[in-house]
Amino acid sequence: MAMDLICLGEPLVEFNPVNGDPLDSARTFSVGYGGDTSNVAVAARRSGADVAYATRIGDDAFGDSLFRLWTDEGIDTTLVEREQHGTTGIYFISRDPEHSAFTYYRSNSPATRMSPAWVPEAAIRTTRALHISGISQAISTSACDAVFRAIEVARDAGTLVSYDPNHRPALWETGRARAVIRQTVTEADLVMPNLSEGRLLTGFLAPEDVLAKLVDLGPRIIVLKLGSAGALLAHGGEITRLAAPRVDAIDSTGAGDAFDGAFLAQLLAGATPRDAAAYAVHAAALTTLGAGAVDPIPARSAVLETRGLR
Repeated sequence: MAMDLICLGEPLVEFNPVNGDPLDSARTFSVGYGGDTSNVAVAARRSGADVAYATRIGDDAFGDSLFRLWTDEGIDTTLVEREQHGTTGIYFISRDPEHSAFTYYRSNSPATRMSPAWVPEAAIRTTRALHISGISQAISTSACDAVFRAIEVARDAGTLVSYDPNHRPALWETGRARAVIRQTVTEADLVMPNLSEGRLLTGFLAPEDVLAKLVDLGPRIIVLKLGSAGALLAHGGEITRLAAPRVDAIDSTGAGDAFDGAFLAQLLAGATPRDAAAYAVHAAALTTLGAGAVDPIPARSAVLETRGLR
């Protein structure tokens, strides 16, 4: 059965210090799930989309745990490849309400060995949308090539290409990151960077100037995510500012991913980009009310209730 959305990338198991302790002094951790495109898949599914996840993970206990997550969420796992003796990546969070820092242990993970030959081309040709990210491009050269192959297949098939640059400076050199991300932006239909990524790409500082320059690169829908300040949407020659609800945030981890998944689910359900963005800023805000990337992602009913639309 064709999916609304295929998310392609690297999942990770997450270790989050209990009580928000700094990483260097934490003694107790809660275990959860992460990996940006996996988070997007969960968020889109909880907002009602039919979603498949495409990735490579190990046949280890962490891989088993991720596989259970997707199964429990109702995400199609047909495109998940298990690598014999593979070691699934993990990461640790050090956080505060406005900022999360990540320490990764993912070198030589199965996902780093994604390649163009691995890309599930038949599935991409029949799905309505493909979501990919800059992290997948940064983890290895072969994974970067796989992302570009997936984009090529999607464009040839008329599949909507959604892209989040999700720049992680520790993963790759800035010049290469800028060049690869910029090229991908020109090939995508929908791009959802945050402000720092927009500044990296354009050299401008003001959100409105960043957005105008991104529009020149060609995507037909651009959402510039501004954290607690909401988002700016460019579509159809118009710029719309979306305010985020005020919340007592405790952890921003995965909020941008939650935005992406919520936006995609609404767009694929027939919402206008403006309505999808208005929904997504609420979904992202609700995600900051709990710790970790996945557990706090809200269901569609919770977002609608918060917006007074239920």
